[in-house]
Amino acid sequence: MIEEPILPQLPDFEEYIQQGEPDRRQRAENWQIAIGLQAVDGLHTSEYLQQTARQHIEGKISIKEVQELVKTYYVSKSVRTDGDNDTEEADRVASNITALLGENTFALTYAGLTAIHRRIFNGVFKFAGQIRDVNITKKEWVLDGDTVRYVSAPDLKLAIEYDLEQERNFNYSRLPMSEIVQHITKFVAGIWQIHPFREGNTRTTAVFTIKYLQNIGFVVNNDLFFQNSWYFRNALVRANYQNVQKNVDYSPQYLELFFRNLLMGEHNELRNRYLHIRWNTPSSTPSSSLHNEGNKFYTDNDNIKRVVNALGTQQMSVKELLVAVNLKDRKNFIEYSLNPAMKEGFVRMLYPENPKHPRQKYLLTVKGIGLFHETLTSTPITPITINNL
Repeated sequence: MIEEPILPQLPDFEEYIQQGEPDRRQRAENWQIAIGLQAVDGLHTSEYLQQTARQHIEGKISIKEVQELVKTYYVSKSVRTDGDNDTEEADRVASNITALLGENTFALTYAGLTAIHRRIFNGVFKFAGQIRDVNITKKEWVLDGDTVRYVSAPDLKLAIEYDLEQERNFNYSRLPMSEIVQHITKFVAGIWQIHPFREGNTRTTAVFTIKYLQNIGFVVNNDLFFQNSWYFRNALVRANYQNVQKNVDYSPQYLELFFRNLLMGEHNELRNRYLHIRWNTPSSTPSSSLHNEGNKFYTDNDNIKRVVNALGTQQMSVKELLVAVNLKDRKNFIEYSLNPAMKEGFVRMLYPENPKHPRQKYLLTVKGIGLFHETLTSTPITPITINNL
């Protein structure tokens, strides 16, 4: 079993972010993202890097001077410990990402994506900016050691160019925010699944995503990448993992929750243990780490259970839900089943900002997903009758 990495302690640059000076605040936010993103590979930056970052935030040195100081710091070390290679990678990558985030440039092209990887891992990987020429697998903690299937090496360039061309031609105008978030979720998950580089794909995807969102006019909530980079990685994995034999389908809803928080200001709970699959039952049916949540995912309301069980990993309209639970009375269903499920936090609207949206659908929250996987998929439910309402 793959152990969960010990996540790094993140630096506290709030004094610069809260004091109101725009340049210092922006530099501090960029550093927080850059350092926080090292958590996707379980890496920790050094105290030296964080002290040097403060000098840059305060305007005492340039980002180029930071990069040179970090390089010199490791070259001049006469004694290296076992962890120095990882720390050097984290320090150099964090300073490179900060430099990138500080530039008002972006290209939604194959060359633009590979340039981001080259800039991030310059001086770290010999293959920085180069598309991999071998097929790879990666044992994922969130999959209990299993791997996502990535695009084959000979098809990488074509796959990247196709996805980017589709995105360049996509029209966001007149779309409600919920549909915009859904599309961005799908686009980012697709880019990550290609996995074009031998190492550093998640950090590259994160920086690429931030700069793309800024390029199309979003003000990105930097705290999300700073505080939840490990969740971001795990959500990307779950969005691209399917195992029909073990009853696991693609689960983009976790990544969508991240982007709803990022772009819509929602406060969905982002917990890695909600995503973690454990292959620990005799029937090989996956379970998660939700057992430790006590009664948080429990309800004794059978009507709510039926709604949650009917939805599963799908999105349904009221009409579709009525068919799924074998009911005809729309009013009673909404009053005694759907509304209680939303009130208790198991179900949410696809378009919460417009409850009467003509294409309104309903889907499970993280809490609902927990109830679905932990209690409903293995427990028969009595067929519903009108007398139960």
